Amino acid sequence: MVATPIGNLSDASPRSLDTLRGVDVIACEDTRTTRTLLARHGIATRTVALHEHNERRAAPALIDALREGRSVALVSDAGTPALSDPGAWLVAEAHRAGVRVSPIPGPSAAAAALSASGFAAPHFLFAGFLPATAATRRKALEALDVPWPLVIYEAPHRIAATLQDLRARFGDSREILVARELTKKFEELVRLPLGEAPAWLAERPERSQGEFVLVLAPGAGERHAVLDPEKVLEVLLQAVAPSEAARLAARITGAPKNLLYRKALKS
Repeated sequence: MVATPIGNLSDASPRSLDTLRGVDVIACEDTRTTRTLLARHGIATRTVALHEHNERRAAPALIDALREGRSVALVSDAGTPALSDPGAWLVAEAHRAGVRVSPIPGPSAAAAALSASGFAAPHFLFAGFLPATAATRRKALEALDVPWPLVIYEAPHRIAATLQDLRARFGDSREILVARELTKKFEELVRLPLGEAPAWLAERPERSQGEFVLVLAPGAGERHAVLDPEKVLEVLLQAVAPSEAARLAARITGAPKNLLYRKALKS
């Protein structure tokens, strides 16, 4: 599991590059994107595609290669693989096969934005990408008024609608960090009240371009009074594997983990 730069290719660590150079094959979310990184650093390792549409079909061949003693690096297009990106299924299969799994840590858009938010809390909730449709997104937000920072990823064509939905759900005064194009040439971060966020976005047309990380300030309510375990589980399943979704939902809401895991498997 190799974390790769989220924008600036110079953020690749020496260890990550040594790993990519030394493995037998690199499983990539998009081989074209990964080859750009490899070419920058003179790495010629063979690449294969492993993305959301083929992961379950591609995983068995990679597991067979691992059983035969070959080494495989897993990367996503940017950041840490299997976090709102493909890879969790392959990793779970590797564990089941008794294959050694080793993380090579590095860039993470969620961690980068959270560190720059200034919202101090002992925990945070990573929601990943919210549902794409407006009605489902608004329903998901009903379960996310938590007493710690909430980290959301968003695409440029949905950012305006998502900011409006957040404002409607949490009110004008709740603060939010909007981070766009992290580590890239046109990086921009701003912390402001939700009521001002739509106007900030509309102020310059280029602000609606690029990838976004949103960090919402902690809510003030009691978590058991505002959180529905099944709704929290539903949101988490958008971003992580069922076992991890159940673990996090149990920790957030206090509901039994085994019960949540059974519900996750039925989803």
